[in-house]
Formats: sequence, structure tokens, C-alpha cells
Amino acid sequence: MSHHQSDQDRISSRAHLLPEEAAAGSDDPQAQADAILAESDLREEDRNAAPDTVLEHRTSAETVNPVEPPD
Repeated sequence: MSHHQSDQDRISSRAHLLPEEAAAGSDDPQAQADAILAESDLREEDRNAAPDTVLEHRTSAETVNPVEPPD
């Protein structure tokens, strides 16, 4: 399967609208799917590509200790 065919399969699969999308409607589900997947691919390649998104990477040592409720 070629890379182009794989992309077409992804787009066709994503073009099936989610219930929320179907309720809102879509003039062109194929174009919508293509745009959604292109943005998703961009975000996978560059984690800072998402607008207004801060992704924190912390270890368990950097978490807050839970406060025990009083007895």
C-alpha cells in the first residue's frame, strides 16, 4: 500500500462524522477529515505546534504529596 493510499484510508475513516459533528453538520466531511488529520500529524511532529497548549512532563518525584484528611 502506498503512502498516498494510506493517507486516503485515514481520511476516509475519519470522514465518518462523530455524533457531535453530525449534529453541527459538515459541508465537506472529507475536507474536514483531511484538515483534522493534517493538524494532528503536525502536532505529533512538533509538540509545541498546538496553539495555546502547554504540555508538562513531570516525574512522580515532582508531584504534590497528598494531604491526609484529619481523623
